[in-house]
Amino acid sequence: MHLPVPDDTLIQDACAQAILATRVCDPNPRVGCVIADAGARVLGRGHTQRVGDAHAEVMALRAAREAGHDVRGASAYVSLEPCCHFGRTPPCCEALIEAGIARVVIAQQDPNPLVAGQGIARLRAAGVAVEMLAPDHPAALATRELNIGFFSRMLRRRPWVRLKIAASLDGRTALDNGQSQWITSEAARADGQAWRARASAVLSGIGTVLADNPRLDVRLPETPRQPQLLLLDSRLRTPPGAQLFTPGRPVCIYAALGDAERQAALQARGASVRYLPDRQAPDGPRVDLAALLADLGQREINELHVEAGPCLNGALLAAGLVDELLIYLAPKLLGSGRAMARFGPLEALSEAMQLEFTSTTPVGADLRILARVSGARAPAQEDFAPDTAAR
Repeated sequence: MHLPVPDDTLIQDACAQAILATRVCDPNPRVGCVIADAGARVLGRGHTQRVGDAHAEVMALRAAREAGHDVRGASAYVSLEPCCHFGRTPPCCEALIEAGIARVVIAQQDPNPLVAGQGIARLRAAGVAVEMLAPDHPAALATRELNIGFFSRMLRRRPWVRLKIAASLDGRTALDNGQSQWITSEAARADGQAWRARASAVLSGIGTVLADNPRLDVRLPETPRQPQLLLLDSRLRTPPGAQLFTPGRPVCIYAALGDAERQAALQARGASVRYLPDRQAPDGPRVDLAALLADLGQREINELHVEAGPCLNGALLAAGLVDELLIYLAPKLLGSGRAMARFGPLEALSEAMQLEFTSTTPVGADLRILARVSGARAPAQEDFAPDTAAR
C-alpha cells in the first residue's frame, strides 16, 4: 500500500525504534512501535525489551501514559505484526485494543506460526483498522533484514549463519606459524565486536581454541547480554582451563565421540555437552553440521556468528550451510599463510562458490565486505508452503 507522508515517516520511526532492540531482545524479534494522534503528533515510542519483559507496543503505550497522553482513537505504527498469544508475556493485540487504539499500521507480518496473520485478525475483529505495507515497501524490507535470523528460524527452522573472517588482502588469516594478532586494525576489531554482540550465539571450533585460546565474548561497553557460546569439538579435546570458560556464561560443546572423564571435567567448568555424530563421515568422528543447525533452531538461536579456522569454515561452506560472509580485509600482503577456508579441490572454475556483494565499507584502515552466498536473502513467508513452516 502507498502511505501518506506522515504515515510513512511514522512507520520509518517505528523501524528506527526496532534497531534499538538489536542487542537486547534475543530470541524475540526486534520490534519498534510509535503511537501518534490524528495530527501525526507522537504520543509514545518503544521497542522490545529483554526476553520476558515488555514488547514494543506495551513500551510505547507506557511511554504515552507516563507523558500524560490519552491514546484513545490514536494510531499505532508497528514494524512487526503484534502478537496475539500468551507466551512469556501477554498478547500485544489485547494491550492495543484495551488502550483504545483505533488504527494499526504494520510493516511486516510475523512469520511465527503462533501469530502469522492471527494478530491482524484479532485486531480487526475488535474493530481496529489495520493497514499492511506492501512487501516491497522500504519499511517492510528493513524489518525483514533486521530480523533476518528470526525469519530464518521460523521459516527454515535453522539460524541465519554469518561467517566472520579477518584476513590480509591476499586472503591470509594467519602466518604459517599461526600468528594472527593482529592482521586487521583496532577499528575493524571493534566493528567485529558489534556484529558479535548482535548474534544469538557465537560458534567456533576446537582448532581455534587450541591455537589462540580466545575468550569469544563481547567486550563492548554497556553490553546488555552475552551471546551464547558454542564449540565444535568432535573428540572433546577442549582444555578445562581454556579462557572461554568464564563465570556465569554457559558453554555448549558439540561432540561426536564420547569420553566420560573429559566430559565430566568440562561439565565441572559449567559446560554442557551434546553428541551429534555424523554417521556418514568417512574419516573419523565428526559432528553432523546440518543436525547442529537444526538443533540450534530448536534452541531459539536466530543469528549464528561463526568465528573459526579454515577447516570449520570450509566444512560449513562445502555443506551449503553459510548464508553470509562478513570479511575484514587489511591493506597488507602476507604471502604464504593460512587460508580463509579449506575445501575442494575444485575441478573447474564453474564449481566455484558464487557470492554477491551486499556492501563494502571502509572501517579504519581496513575494508569490511558483506557478501551473501548467491541467492541467499532474508527468508519470506511466501517462500514456504504452510506445511514446511516452523511448528
